[in-house]
Amino acid sequence: QVDVVESGGGLVQPGGSLRLSCTASGGSILSANTMGWYRQAPGKARVLVASISSSGSTTTTASVKGRFTISRDNAKNTLYLQMNGLKPDDTAIYYCNTDLRGDSLLPVGSWGQGTQVTVSS
Repeated sequence: QVDVVESGGGLVQPGGSLRLSCTASGGSILSANTMGWYRQAPGKARVLVASISSSGSTTTTASVKGRFTISRDNAKNTLYLQMNGLKPDDTAIYYCNTDLRGDSLLPVGSWGQGTQVTVSS
């Protein structure tokens, strides 16, 4: 099981953009894996925001649809989340998981420390 490191978070004004990266270390991300980005707001559960399959098919939760885009670069062992039109409700710690299993997309890969995204004026 590989370790992951999330980066790219920060403080941004409403309407701004950020690009998050998730880089694997200690091994390679399997190109056959479905991977995803999660977020956890204060006092709330961690939830799946976006996923991408081995074929490149993507899903996004309704609250970020049209604003967030997930992508992957298997050669670079990296997963990305492009976030545009950020809103205060997007404030959370963002985590990636590089191994989601089954129809329920159960996360079985390792978790990193996450990267904080704060949207505020």
